[in-house]
Amino acid sequence: MNLRPMKPTDNWKSRMAYFLTVLVTISLGLCSRVFATNLPPIISSHAGDALWAVMMYFGIRMLFVRASLFASSTISLMICFSVEFSQLYQAEWIVNIRDTMFGALILGKGFLAVDLLRYTTGIALACMVDWLLRMGGSTEKKSRR
Repeated sequence: MNLRPMKPTDNWKSRMAYFLTVLVTISLGLCSRVFATNLPPIISSHAGDALWAVMMYFGIRMLFVRASLFASSTISLMICFSVEFSQLYQAEWIVNIRDTMFGALILGKGFLAVDLLRYTTGIALACMVDWLLRMGGSTEKKSRR
């Protein structure tokens, strides 16, 4: 376990890596919606929501690079669940926002319980990938010393 304090440049590099990951995830999520008819049904029906949660996870990691993976996962899951449960609220003003392209992408359209599972799966996978990449980076740094 590496207990050395992060240098300011480490924070910047981590933030940039997470930012680029967010951009890639957004691109993949949009592609999963645009090209849904060309994808296998299991992917086209679940990928968009899972990738939205992945984007949320990496966005939280970008903002809070020093937070633990557990804290980042928990915060991301809480945000995703909050947005999903907010879809039960159907006031006219928020429905009008959800009827726009960006409103639908950010806030969704209607509550689906299965989305909670999609978010959980997406965040769990993102956290595992994050952990594996961090472990690989720390092993690589140790071997250079």
